[in-house]
Amino acid sequence: MARGITESDVHTAADELVAKGERPTVERIRAHLGTGSPNTVTRWLETWWNRLGTRLQRARPDLEGAPVVLAELAGQWWELALKHAQEAAHRELAEAEQSLATQRDALEAKSRLVDDELTQMRSERDAALTGERIAVAQAAELQHLVDQLHLQVSEISGQRDTELRRADRTEAARQQLDVRLHEALEMAKSEREDWTEYVRSVESRALSEVDRAHQEVKELQVQLSKTSERHRALEKQLRQDIQAAQSAAVTASQSADVLRGRCDALEGQLSGLRDLPAQLEVALKRSREVGIAANVRPKRKRPKQ
Repeated sequence: MARGITESDVHTAADELVAKGERPTVERIRAHLGTGSPNTVTRWLETWWNRLGTRLQRARPDLEGAPVVLAELAGQWWELALKHAQEAAHRELAEAEQSLATQRDALEAKSRLVDDELTQMRSERDAALTGERIAVAQAAELQHLVDQLHLQVSEISGQRDTELRRADRTEAARQQLDVRLHEALEMAKSEREDWTEYVRSVESRALSEVDRAHQEVKELQVQLSKTSERHRALEKQLRQDIQAAQSAAVTASQSADVLRGRCDALEGQLSGLRDLPAQLEVALKRSREVGIAANVRPKRKRPKQ
């Protein structure tokens, strides 16, 4: 709304327009002054029209001394001019009121449109805020899940290390059993060779003392048989121990492989989840940008009045 327009400015502009032979209207006065709102100009123009009759009465010519007929005729013309001036003033006022009513209706329609746009913008802003809150909650939940996965990976890594150490100990025990078996086999082989040599020597000597040493040879053979059985039993026991150790080593190795597979799977899941916080941050940023864009959406430009 323009400021600084007074009643005197509007009345002066109307008088100047009349002096130019133009009818004073709201638009003409605004164009003449170069400023002023329609409501202000209409209000002061109405007072100008209301005071026009009084001003004309004051400006009525003095006909004293003139012929009566001329005076009456001049009075009639003067009254007729005043009547036409009042009718023109009323028409101008009616037109101005109609224009103002039309402008008011247009402004009300624009105001309703702006209210609808504001309501839609508020709705979009509320939706954006709700989406942001949901995204923040999801981010916190995913972060909690990532922390749990970190803890599980740490626990499984500890179990894997324990199983690997156990497998190493089992492998060392198996190797020790292999060494002991090899030593026992070598010892048994050496003893068997010694006994065989001894038996051969006894048999050689027994050729001359067959009758006397026959019984001794039998006893030696029995002892050799018992010794061989003892060595075979020892060898069998050692082989069973080695098989048990090998089975335990295989089981431990399989457990370690299973744990390695679980660790690899969890590490794959963890590597996939590492990108989730960045993606959520991008989604939050986009949601905030949408909310800001909705809040700063330019209003429709009103048509120039």
